[in-house]
Parts: sequence; structure tokens; C-alpha cells
Amino acid sequence: MMNATTLLFYAFAALLVFAALRVVTDRNPVHAALYLILSFFSASAIWMLLKAEFLAIVLVLVYVGAVMVLFLFVVMMLDINVAVLREGFTRNVAVGGIVAVLMLAAIGLVVGRQHFGLQSVPSPAPAAADYENTAQLGRVLYTQYLLPFEAAAVVLLVAIIAAIALTLRTTRQTKAPKPERQVRVQRADRVRLVKMAAEKAPVDAPDA
Repeated sequence: MMNATTLLFYAFAALLVFAALRVVTDRNPVHAALYLILSFFSASAIWMLLKAEFLAIVLVLVYVGAVMVLFLFVVMMLDINVAVLREGFTRNVAVGGIVAVLMLAAIGLVVGRQHFGLQSVPSPAPAAADYENTAQLGRVLYTQYLLPFEAAAVVLLVAIIAAIALTLRTTRQTKAPKPERQVRVQRADRVRLVKMAAEKAPVDAPDA
């Protein structure tokens, strides 16, 4: 018999799957970004159920508060033609389905049957009173998983640089100054002194 925690898990998991599907099927890119925010909140609730409060808070603060703002900024600045992007969606459904099945199989192999299935899983032992989730996570992250952490940091840096490069691409409407030309400017290029003869004020005609 399922308890309240299990019911909440299935509810948030179903909401997460629905929001993720809407992200890739919605025709409006702004609505897709909002559905992605909903999926982040659902994943954060699942982290809370797993007693990983730090990860849940970081997911909301970093992804919803910063990454999604970047996504919306890029979507609105690039003026993406969604119709052109979706022309090959139907043609690539088979490849996408195969990739999705392979990813699910990989997740199943990594997680294992003892944690991935409908069978009952014994609850972990309660943590001690002085247990710190953040300290334990940092200790494992910077020792055992240091190389994947650095690789993820490099990937995020490349993504930020790519987003900036895409928004700064030159178009016909772009009117941006060129710093290399501004540095080489001399005074003679901007100021010109002109000598003109002084003009005399006209003499008023005498009254008749």
C-alpha cells in the first residue's frame, strides 16, 4: 500500500513528464520555456521528497532564476523562426525515439533494479542530528567527482560564450561602434579649425 510520500512522488513525476513533453511539442518558444520552468519545479519537489534540500534549492535558484532568464533572453533576441525549425521534426521522430529508448536503457542499467522498479524499496536510515547535506555533497563533489564537475563547468562556459556570440551577430540593423577604430582616432579626424574674416555690422540708413 502506497503512503503519502509515494503518492506525491508519482504526482510530481507525472507532472514532470507532462511538462517535459510540452517543452518539445509546444509551438510557442516562450510557452515551451515556461513549461521548462514547471518541469524544474517538479524536479525540485522530487529532490525535496528524497531529502536533498540543497539540490532542490539550487535547482530553483540557479536554473529557474538564472538559466531560464538566459533562455528567454536568447529566444527573444534571436527572433527564431519556429516553423522552419519544426519542418524536420516528423522526419527525425524515429531517430529521436531510438535515442530516447537508449537513454532509458542506460538509466535503468546505472540505477539498477533495486532502485528502479515498482517493488518496494526499504527506506534509508534516518540521518544523525548533526548531519549536513551541503557538507557531504561538497565533500563527494570535490573529491570523487572532481573531473566530471570540471567538465560540466567547461560545458556551461562554452554555452554562455555561444549564447553571447549568437546575440551579437552582425545584421543589417546592427549599429555598433568599433573599439579598434575609436582607439586610433586623432584630434584632426574629429575637430577642424576654420578661419573666417570678421563681418562688419551693417550701418543703419539715416532717417529721411
